[in-house]
Order: sequence, then structure tokens, then C-alpha cells
Amino acid sequence: MSARGVLFVHSCPPAVRPHVEWAIASVLGVPVRLDWLDQPIAPGCVRAQSGWRGPAGTAGRLAAALRGWPLVRAEITEEPSDGCDGERYSMTPDLGVFRATMSANGDVLIQEDRLRAAMGDIADVPTLRHTLDRLLGTAWDEELEIYRRSGDGTPVRWLSSAV
Repeated sequence: MSARGVLFVHSCPPAVRPHVEWAIASVLGVPVRLDWLDQPIAPGCVRAQSGWRGPAGTAGRLAAALRGWPLVRAEITEEPSDGCDGERYSMTPDLGVFRATMSANGDVLIQEDRLRAAMGDIADVPTLRHTLDRLLGTAWDEELEIYRRSGDGTPVRWLSSAV
């Protein structure tokens, strides 16, 4: 099965940049050199983005490879493919990693069992609000939104995994 998605490294210290490229290359099985730009939101950091192609599940493998670098803010998406839901991984130094199932139009989907478990723990409206925010990854969206906007208009280069 073939999948594709986009990798956004929203902020990364320059010293960590080669380690990020090596981590991505280890997942894709090909050498990787990203086009890095200064990150105006985080002076002294850089950012990069690239499309990728590989087997289904590559987004999860990329997230696992990058989570070892705690100073990196990143998002990895994987579009739905035959027999597989789409996914989005968001990571920040303060919040760690968030994973969500993603619809074809990019909406976060919450599985029935997660909603049922959440409903069993809800005592009042503020608790419901907090629980739904956690399931939707609201804290990650709030922290990363300013970084997302700083990359608007940046051209995307595609990376493909080794066959």
C-alpha cells in the first residue's frame, strides 16, 4: 500500500537539523536533505516542510523517529489510503506527541470507543469541554498555529521512500 503526506518541521535548533534529516532518512530509506528556512516565530531556529511518499504507516514511523528530539516542533500528516485512515501527528517540546485519525478533508476524527470512555468520566460541562479539547488536540493546535502560519506560501518538495 502506498501513502503520502506532508512533514512540517515548524521549529528546530540548527544544531539538531542534521539529526532530524538522519531520522527521516532512516524511516524513508533514502538520503534526505530538507530546504531549511529561518523561523521568524522562534529566532535562532529553522523550519522546513516536505511532502513524502511511502508505505501506509509512514507518518507514525516518522513521528516515532522525531519524538526523540525534544526541541523540535513538528507535524506529520498521512492522507487516507486504501484500507487505512489518515493520520496527523503533532509534537511540541512542552506537550509531547498527539496523534489523531484524520478524514480526507483534514478533520480530526474521534473513534467511538474513545468517545464512550470519555462520556463515562464526565461529571459536568467544564469536564466535558476539557475532555473534548484533549481528544481533539486543542492544546497542540493552539501552540502550533502561529508556526503553521509562518510557513504559508513555502514551496513543498516531495520525498519518496526507497522501494
